[in-house]
Amino acid sequence: MSLSEETLTLQRAAHDLMYLGMDGSPVYSDDLSRRNGEVYRLTTALYNSGVQGSTVEEQANVCLALLMGYNASFIDHGEKQKHVQEVLDRCWDILEVLPASLLKLRLLTACYGEVFDEPLADEGRAIIDSWNSASLTSGQREAIEEFQNVVDNPYPWEYVDE
Repeated sequence: MSLSEETLTLQRAAHDLMYLGMDGSPVYSDDLSRRNGEVYRLTTALYNSGVQGSTVEEQANVCLALLMGYNASFIDHGEKQKHVQEVLDRCWDILEVLPASLLKLRLLTACYGEVFDEPLADEGRAIIDSWNSASLTSGQREAIEEFQNVVDNPYPWEYVDE
C-alpha cells in the first residue's frame, strides 16, 4: 500500500469512527469496538513506520491522518499524548509552508482541536473567507462544517459550570 493510500485509509476510518451513528443509525458495541481497534491499529502502524512523506502535502496528510486517528480512537497504552505532541511539533513546521488549501484547513482544524490556539482558528477562517461560497465543493463544505464544530465546541467532552 502506498503512503497516500495508507493515509487516506486511516483518514476515512477515523472519520467514520468519529461520526458513527450521527446519521441516526444504531451503534452496536461490537462494531464500535472493531472500528476503534482498526483505527488504533492503522494509527500505530503509520506512526511506527516513521514515514513522513517527501512533499509538504504528503507530510501534511500523514500528520492529519495521525491526529485524526489518535482523536477518534479511545485506546491508549500510555503513549498517545507523547505521540500526539510529536505530531503537533511536526505540524508547526508544515503549516508554515503549506499553501492555503482544503488540506491546510483540515490540518489546522485537527491541530486546533488539540491545542485550541486562536491563531490557528484565525488562519482557518482566512482560508474559508478566501473561497467562493457559491462554488464550494462537497469536501470544502464538509471541512468548513467540521472546522466550525471544533471552533464552536472546543471542549466537547468536558462539563463546564455556567
